[in-house]
Amino acid sequence: MSTELEYSATLTGASFMFYEFKQVVSLRMKGFSEQEIRQKVLLENLFQYQVNASLKRSLPSVLRRVSILDEMLCQMVLEQSLEAGKLINLYAIMKTDRLFFEFVNEVIREKLESNHYLLEKKDLNLYFVSKAEQDTGVGGWTEQTVTKLKNVIQRILLESGVLKDKKTGELSRLLMDDQLKQHLVHIGDIAYVRAMGERG
Repeated sequence: MSTELEYSATLTGASFMFYEFKQVVSLRMKGFSEQEIRQKVLLENLFQYQVNASLKRSLPSVLRRVSILDEMLCQMVLEQSLEAGKLINLYAIMKTDRLFFEFVNEVIREKLESNHYLLEKKDLNLYFVSKAEQDTGVGGWTEQTVTKLKNVIQRILLESGVLKDKKTGELSRLLMDDQLKQHLVHIGDIAYVRAMGERG
């Protein structure tokens, strides 16, 4: 469960990255080990990044996200719709990043449940102020780090379809496939289903 994770600023170097996520899932399903995937991605520049430093910064996050998926979720990423794949990527980000999970669970979920489809700048600001008060680690982050994290959170929400428009802040309720929903509930991850706005 995400609450066992410590708050981390690693999202600054790793946003939604669905293309990269899908490639790593595909390699894993072909039987490559994590070490082999790491070497293959770096040597063959599979993510097609122009700067090697970006690759080295983002790869650990993608590997971590893929490592928490079971075989069925990996199959769904490769075989089901683009929307289902994006939802699984969103789930994997929440599962591996406490700060992001709690934002979705405490801010986005509450808005969707009360049919208030608007994410405002103050929502992000209040969230970070509240976390800084609760946790000394978050309290010690620089303003630059916090600003980066706010931007990355918005980008992930935008690319996953939760945020319709970054300028207006309009939110959208994601439609989760029944098979995916049932599987997540079955493996004990109903909290993530609910965080994404589903009743569960």
